[in-house]
Amino acid sequence: MKSRFARSIAAIAVGGMLAVSMAGMASASVVDNGKGTSSTEAAGAQVLELRDHLARVAYAGDVRSTKDALQRLDPLLGDLSAGQVYAIQAEAQEIAGTAQAQRNENARVLADPGSAPRQVPQASALPSLPDPLTMLNGLLQSLLQTLSKLLINLLGPLPVPPVPAPQGQVSIH
Repeated sequence: MKSRFARSIAAIAVGGMLAVSMAGMASASVVDNGKGTSSTEAAGAQVLELRDHLARVAYAGDVRSTKDALQRLDPLLGDLSAGQVYAIQAEAQEIAGTAQAQRNENARVLADPGSAPRQVPQASALPSLPDPLTMLNGLLQSLLQTLSKLLINLLGPLPVPPVPAPQGQVSIH
């Protein structure tokens, strides 16, 4: 209950900060055809929402919802890594490309459970995934960590909420 309350407070705080910063940047971004900081922050808000949704459904052991969450990430990560829809730094584009490759690998293994997943060491900061998603343990945790790094890059000085995990919230920096 405490972690749920803390998560709610963090979400409200981040939402408020994003709203204030986006309102201030809206007039500035008109000059560069909407490809300024507000666009980057909007992308960051989408990545945060999708990362948290993916973590919640994966840690619940829900395979179908995990597949859906990975599918929802696909177009956004493609746009971010291509750098055509969102004007982001080259480093953020590279991280988005890495996240896209990790997303593709996770989706491939979920689509064909008989295939051998690429072995990736488990992230020490994140708890293990429950059955039936244990086969994706390192892969999915790596994706969650990469999405967190992308968020840090996109949101800059704004605080990035931790990954929602069963044993509380896990901060990745």
